[in-house]
Amino acid sequence: MSNPPAELVLLLHGQPGGARDWDRVSALIADRVRPLAIDRPGWRRGSRPTDLAGNAADALRALDQAGARRATVVGHSLGAAVAAWLAAQHPERVDRLVLAAPAANCDSLVPVDRWMALPLAGELVGAPAMGAAGLALSVPGARRAVAALLAVDERYLATMASMLLRPAAWRAFAADQRALVRGLPALEARLRHIAAPTTIVAGSADRIVPLSSARALARSIPGAELVVLPGAGHLLVQRDPERLADIIARRSG
Repeated sequence: MSNPPAELVLLLHGQPGGARDWDRVSALIADRVRPLAIDRPGWRRGSRPTDLAGNAADALRALDQAGARRATVVGHSLGAAVAAWLAAQHPERVDRLVLAAPAANCDSLVPVDRWMALPLAGELVGAPAMGAAGLALSVPGARRAVAALLAVDERYLATMASMLLRPAAWRAFAADQRALVRGLPALEARLRHIAAPTTIVAGSADRIVPLSSARALARSIPGAELVVLPGAGHLLVQRDPERLADIIARRSG
């Protein structure tokens, strides 16, 4: 019987989201590395939302609980900001960094991000939008149609529907918005301290995080490599798991 892969890969989701976002990627890399996907604070039942530093501290605890002194850290969207914060503040724990569709610098913010970070705005707009999406995805026919349209797994959408209907998720979304707007200037000042080999993965058709912000991020992190996936959008984890998995695990391939 062969031993399991020793190299641990910590996977951090965006917003809204959860550890299940990474199911397809985890399955694709499990023969080469040891994937560990976690629910970030606020998205894990019984936990409270926190800022970027608090998210990074939570990620460190996950590494400790897994018995990992160092790990490859992968983050998607807001999760990329958490991954970058962790790499900048605790370089001794990060062996390699992969930032997918990263919302990890001020250039990644668009006007609606700042508006939804205002007091009450995130809750007043985000809650009904997320609740309506959750109700729609709870209907099997609608869920199948969305799965076909977005080329994502229907079981993932069923899990997402359940999560989107929880008021705790609505609060977590609003808190994440505030964490981004308030925390990205501080993170941007720390990017030059990242020492881990870094790969930034961006979709050429991403309408959520501009490609220009990924290019700026690559210039801010010493030695960072930028990989642009032609035709890919923001949902790299769900829609491009094969290409993302190859990038994450290529060193061990």
